[in-house]
Amino acid sequence: MPWVDQEMCTSCGICVEACPVGAIALDEQNLAEIHDAECIRCGRCHDVCPVEAVRHDSERIPLEVTANLQWVRRLLDHFDTPAERRDFMDRIGRHFNKEKKVVERTLAAIGGLGDDIAAGLDAAIHSTQASQDRAAN
Repeated sequence: MPWVDQEMCTSCGICVEACPVGAIALDEQNLAEIHDAECIRCGRCHDVCPVEAVRHDSERIPLEVTANLQWVRRLLDHFDTPAERRDFMDRIGRHFNKEKKVVERTLAAIGGLGDDIAAGLDAAIHSTQASQDRAAN
């Protein structure tokens, strides 16, 4: 997901105009802001920004890891004994392992779509839904 380094943004609005779905707006400080839910990840904003203020999401990995660790630390305060804390850490480990599996399976599914990408996605969705249905029964 692209994001805007607001310290680099010059408020030129070029990215706002280039966005085909209107996912970028200027905020109260007249700085560009990308609305994640609307962004289609086309990369046009990144390509047109004259000062490279639109950044790649991989740069945010350390920030996201820090946010995860801070979240775990806040939750840990709800457990008093060492045993409760160990149990919690086991559960939180399972949570992040589940997230990892979701990402791995998604990457595997999109990695083998073939030439007709839309049809491949439809087949992958159908297959995943069928697996869910079988698991529910």
